[in-house]
Amino acid sequence: MATFSRRGFMKLTGAGVAAVSLGQLGFDLKPAYAYAKALKIEGAKEVISTCAFCSCGCQVIMHIKNGQIVSSEGDPDYPVSEGSLCPKGAAFYAMHVSDHRVLKPRYRAPGSDKWEEKDWDWMLDSIARKIKDTRDRDFIETNEKGQPVNRWESYFHLGTSQMDNEECALVHQMTRALGGVYIDHQARV
Repeated sequence: MATFSRRGFMKLTGAGVAAVSLGQLGFDLKPAYAYAKALKIEGAKEVISTCAFCSCGCQVIMHIKNGQIVSSEGDPDYPVSEGSLCPKGAAFYAMHVSDHRVLKPRYRAPGSDKWEEKDWDWMLDSIARKIKDTRDRDFIETNEKGQPVNRWESYFHLGTSQMDNEECALVHQMTRALGGVYIDHQARV
């Protein structure tokens, strides 16, 4: 992440104010924006991809340079969105290249204020053990009338907006198979 000196910040702010002012005075800034974008994607391979965050399946134009995503944008030729992307689709690039993206599992022990990196085997074993122990303890086979209900009411699953349709379907099926009845999904845009 780049850091700016106070002087650099003032220069950048001044340039931004000047650009906005020129735009307000009637100057057409589209060529400047197009030139700046062209510099970023110059020499990049253009690949059409599909956003999988909802059933619209909007096409996304990905620009790849040296094996890395350098830009993503909506495809204006795609008839559903005509180049527009929702907030999740628009964040496609940042989601894949952000410096803030967590790449390894982290664990915070009860009562601790520090996160520690763990390997995937430890993390998945720990989660599986807690799920199994809780389900074994709280699973309800029959209701008060003796009717089979096979449910697990002490478990709740909240999906994430960063899951695609297929991941959501698998998690939903897994949660139902375990007897979970409380399921929600944070896919609101």
